[in-house]
Amino acid sequence: MSLNFLNGPEANPPGASRPAPHAGDVDLLDAYSRAVVGVVDSVSPAVVSVGGVAEERSQGSGSAFIVSADGFALTNSHVVAGRRKLLAETADGDRIDVQVVGDDPATDLALLRLAARELPFCNLGDSAALRVGQLVIAMGSPLGLHATVSTGVVSALGRNMRAGDGRLIESIVQHSAPINPGNSGGPLVNSRGEVIGVNTAIIANAQGLGFAVPAGTARWVAGELREHGRVRRRVLGIAAGVRKLPRSIVREYDLLSDEAVEVHDVARGSAAERGGLRSGDLITAINDRVVAGIDDVHRLLSRADGRQETEVTVLRAERMLSLVISW
Repeated sequence: MSLNFLNGPEANPPGASRPAPHAGDVDLLDAYSRAVVGVVDSVSPAVVSVGGVAEERSQGSGSAFIVSADGFALTNSHVVAGRRKLLAETADGDRIDVQVVGDDPATDLALLRLAARELPFCNLGDSAALRVGQLVIAMGSPLGLHATVSTGVVSALGRNMRAGDGRLIESIVQHSAPINPGNSGGPLVNSRGEVIGVNTAIIANAQGLGFAVPAGTARWVAGELREHGRVRRRVLGIAAGVRKLPRSIVREYDLLSDEAVEVHDVARGSAAERGGLRSGDLITAINDRVVAGIDDVHRLLSRADGRQETEVTVLRAERMLSLVISW
């Protein structure tokens, strides 16, 4: 059996002329290169590697990026790993003490404060304006290699991912820029130098599958952590599970799902108790949106953060009721 290697010596024997690159391809490559170089020049000074102080180095490290001149920075919750103090290292090799301002495992984000002022910083962009196929640039310190840059495109939008505490992180950005352990917490940047995501995960043994928490989520979480030290969320105060509904009930009430969330227990003094929820109630909707599982409850309550009242539709003893939960 003979093998024909396209890039081997037979592909271009001595004396054979090589095809000249098309002028349009050269122009396109130059434009691409200029875009990436420009972004790297503007953003990389704000990207740092972070890890434990000397006695905690064994706990691993990751990346972060500075979002204000007075030293606030964003990274992943799993990079912080419950520590209150970290050490940041800049691309120039400067080491800066870091305080953890707040940590939100539900979105895998954390806010840091570097012990320095007048620092270079980058801006959070509009992740809602992202388009599939758009150029993205990942920066960070994979495997301890500082100031590493990789490029790719937005592969998909609207992915969901399970956080360390079990909650669902919504609207995850999937991209093809190569990332590795140590990239966690680093920025995903568009061609205008705006951070549109925080790199958070890869799938082991896969290629070109990276995931980033969108900048819109990061902006909200950073604001909550900076103002309150934690992310405030609506909590009903119930223990619950998923229950299959009888077909007769689904048909009678024209329900869009044959599953609902069954209330097992209601905490004393909770919003659920004040609103009249009882053990045995079957939650079928929140604010007129279908509830078919626990993730739906978390998602719909988070979307109702600005409301003072939330409408919860329940099935109780085969009667449909509408309860108003006040916050």
